[in-house]
Amino acid sequence: MKLHSAANAAKGLVLPLVMLAAWEWASRQGAGVAYVFVPLEQLWQGLIDLLESGELALHLRASLQRTLQGLLIGGLLGIATGTLMAQSRVADRLIGPLFHSIRQVPLLGLVPLLGLWVGSGDAAKLLVVIIAAFYPTVLNTAEGMRRVERSYREVGQVLTLTRTQTFRRLLLPAALPAIVTGVTHAQAFSWLACVGGELLFAAGPGIGSLLINAEQGGRMEVVLISVLAIALLAQSMNFVFQRAARLLVRGRSTQ
Repeated sequence: MKLHSAANAAKGLVLPLVMLAAWEWASRQGAGVAYVFVPLEQLWQGLIDLLESGELALHLRASLQRTLQGLLIGGLLGIATGTLMAQSRVADRLIGPLFHSIRQVPLLGLVPLLGLWVGSGDAAKLLVVIIAAFYPTVLNTAEGMRRVERSYREVGQVLTLTRTQTFRRLLLPAALPAIVTGVTHAQAFSWLACVGGELLFAAGPGIGSLLINAEQGGRMEVVLISVLAIALLAQSMNFVFQRAARLLVRGRSTQ
């Protein structure tokens, strides 16, 4: 089993190694080509400089903090709104049409409006992330609540549970897989929105700001390092959230 896993891991390294070799070969085909295909030695030195100065850690920390804050606020608001829409027909009729209309507008299409409302600082960047997290949590929470079988409510009536107790003990656990799915999707959208917001509102720390400033300064090695850092951090966040989601759903199903 271990040998099979090791063999699969080795096969997965073949394409990256070939791409690195091709990249290094291309970087030696002249100064013009080397500007785009930065030599690996230059990339490594750029990474060392960013790490030693603390610049990369500063920007990554700012982006991660902004993403998690926006995910927390937008996710909680989304779960509350989705629950309200699923449990109340009046709320669904009042909130639903407006929500479904606004969510059809691309998030980046709201950026000019957000800029006029809250400026182009940290508040605008955070608001973009909150909206990105809000949409999927509302949709998945509402759908999960609506799909809970009527028998759960009947059990609550048999046990003479209050409406709050029925929701907390029966409906919420039954809808938890859908809610967790919504939060997982919100995590991915939040990270994309965070980087996109930082690219548009370049003031202040953030990996998007580092990326756009490096592009304007012609520092191609920093641009590439920033892109790799975005990919690695996004993959790490997705891995952590996926594992946490599986453990949470599995833990609830065994109770």
